[in-house]
Amino acid sequence: MKNFASLPINKTKFLILGCGFSGSFFAKTIRKFGYTALTSSRSQKRDPHSFIFNSEKGILPDKKIFDGVTHILSCVPPDNNGTDPVLGSIRNKLEISSLKWVGYLSTTGVYGNTNGDWVSETDNPNPLQKRSYFRLNCEKEWIQSGLPVQIFRLPGIYGPGRSTFEAIRNQKIHVITKKDQVFSRIHVADITSAIIYLIQNKDYLKFHQIINIADDEPCSQIEVIEYCYSLLGLKMPKPILFEDAKSELSPIAQSFWMENRRVSNNLLCKKLGYELIYKNYKIGLKNCFINSQK
Repeated sequence: MKNFASLPINKTKFLILGCGFSGSFFAKTIRKFGYTALTSSRSQKRDPHSFIFNSEKGILPDKKIFDGVTHILSCVPPDNNGTDPVLGSIRNKLEISSLKWVGYLSTTGVYGNTNGDWVSETDNPNPLQKRSYFRLNCEKEWIQSGLPVQIFRLPGIYGPGRSTFEAIRNQKIHVITKKDQVFSRIHVADITSAIIYLIQNKDYLKFHQIINIADDEPCSQIEVIEYCYSLLGLKMPKPILFEDAKSELSPIAQSFWMENRRVSNNLLCKKLGYELIYKNYKIGLKNCFINSQK
């Protein structure tokens, strides 16, 4: 994991809004380097680094939370109206002189369906799902805010404790196959490491407002499932064709299978020079498997 050698510890303060899987991993990582990282929660927690932020109930962070904040990472999803709840409720608190950088976690779903073709940051978004349209709307809000924001478009996120292994062990796995269907994915550690890399080198790299964070090898879901079963030493059930399994899937599960694209990381890895920790699903899932054995 890259370090923050160029950032002074006593003058750097991170605020992570919407501290789910990716946000929590990011916060834990930067704290290991000695940095202050405050994280939002929708309800009270005993964690001294946590503060309450619940826009739906009108519970907003105290003004003192923002004192000295230099970096903000927002992982908060759109609200039910498709607008950004952070900007809608605390935008005025973000307009602080100490703020140097804002990151917003979005989705590669904004590209829509490309029938398996590659997509990059230069392609026009064409969201197919309502949730992706909402994300695109939030991206626009952040860009128009005038804050020093970078948008990170993420595909399927996995990592220790959240991978196909858990679905298999909990017997919630759908062993489905669909001809020529591929998905892109990214290990949670690479989300954090890529963002750290970009922050650390912000003054030296050409600024790009929108960046994809994905691994090198999009592939079918059945390949991932087969690999997980092999690591577990279990026999994989016979795959079911998507058309035969479709009726048993939830609407949101069905929607994921309606989009087929390969997400390019050329901007991040080739032009900006970031080196992936987990270049493909096999390396990343091996990490998840080893962690699950501890």
